[in-house]
Amino acid sequence: MRKYDRILAVTVCLYLLLALGTGQILHRMQEHRDREFRVEINRLYHTISAGTHPEEVDLSGFRDVYRIDSLPLADAADREKSEAFYSDESNGGSVIKPWYTDSSLKGYLRFSYREENMSLGGVMVTVQAGLALMAAFVVGILLYLKYRVIRPFNRVSELPYELAKGHLKGEVKQEKNRYFGDFLWGIGQLKDTLEVTKKRRLELEKEKKKMLLSLSHDMKTPLGTIRLYGKALEQGLYDTEEKKCHAARQICAKAEEIEGYVAEIIRSSKEDILDVRVEMGEFYLEELVKRVADTYVEKCAVRMMELQIGRYENRLVRGDIDRVLEVFDNVMENAFKYGDGRRIEISFYEEDFCQLIRIFNTGEAVSENDFNHIFESFFRGTNSLGQQGSGLGLYICREIMRKMDGEVFAEKEKDGMGIVLVFR
Repeated sequence: MRKYDRILAVTVCLYLLLALGTGQILHRMQEHRDREFRVEINRLYHTISAGTHPEEVDLSGFRDVYRIDSLPLADAADREKSEAFYSDESNGGSVIKPWYTDSSLKGYLRFSYREENMSLGGVMVTVQAGLALMAAFVVGILLYLKYRVIRPFNRVSELPYELAKGHLKGEVKQEKNRYFGDFLWGIGQLKDTLEVTKKRRLELEKEKKKMLLSLSHDMKTPLGTIRLYGKALEQGLYDTEEKKCHAARQICAKAEEIEGYVAEIIRSSKEDILDVRVEMGEFYLEELVKRVADTYVEKCAVRMMELQIGRYENRLVRGDIDRVLEVFDNVMENAFKYGDGRRIEISFYEEDFCQLIRIFNTGEAVSENDFNHIFESFFRGTNSLGQQGSGLGLYICREIMRKMDGEVFAEKEKDGMGIVLVFR
């Protein structure tokens, strides 16, 4: 803010210097113009004093003086002629001098000159007024930016650091400023969402620990039973085949019970991976396409990739548009990472009263084994070597689509891979 205040001060100082310098220049120009018309009058006066009659003087070569009037000494006693001579109003200014010829006074001379071409007072006022308006406009803009943009921005500049440090308590003070009102509202929403997510994560961690403790306790009983039957078989405590078979059946039964506990742990772990809440609603395809294009047209252009968006009918689709955009993000990022960088096609069609969106990227087709597992969690294909990732992208896409009562599947072609989103 101090630097900005310095900019304001420098702006005002520059205006003052400019105004002062312009005034000095115009003043000197005015003095120069004054000297010019006085030089013309002196030249004409010497010509007349040398014996030339005022009516015989040629004024065509003079720029400022345009008329010479004379009042002979004999007419000076006439009151009417004298008043007419001295009070004559002409276009501009005038200078009156005595008329001498051969050192004798013959009367008086009136030299009329044009003021409009030489007086720079009006120009000076106009220029100064223009400079003042320009300075006022610039200072006004700077003050507007200071109070409407910079100062509100300084007040919210610490919010991202607070969020990054996990300080999610308290409310975000709203601003009436139209530039920052929506921004602060969004920050407030983000803060609330992060706080809810944090609470949800803590609840999940708590439930997970409870579940693990419960399952661990439940697993001790079948494990103890297996251990006892195993030792009994090892030590030959069973003397008949029937008892041995019974022990083996008990071991198998307890092993199946443990497998059930392990499956429960795996299922709960997967639920923790995708704690996504879907708010079902409706949206138009045009809105979805516009938001996708706003995000990926420029990204594809930077990568020198061709992005083709096919024709579509602006239909109403059921789902959560924010989650659909998350699905698009995962699919498009996979296209960037595993495609050949030539082309991405987004096409739309209908089938069995369902809206289908197909995202196809050119590139080398995946192997048959990889193709059968691409929607599994933590699975990464053979073409992912050297690429960053967790193997959750398409798994998350499938879970989101299923939470919206939809589906997603893959199509393998010779020159690339297609991911099809199904909206019911």
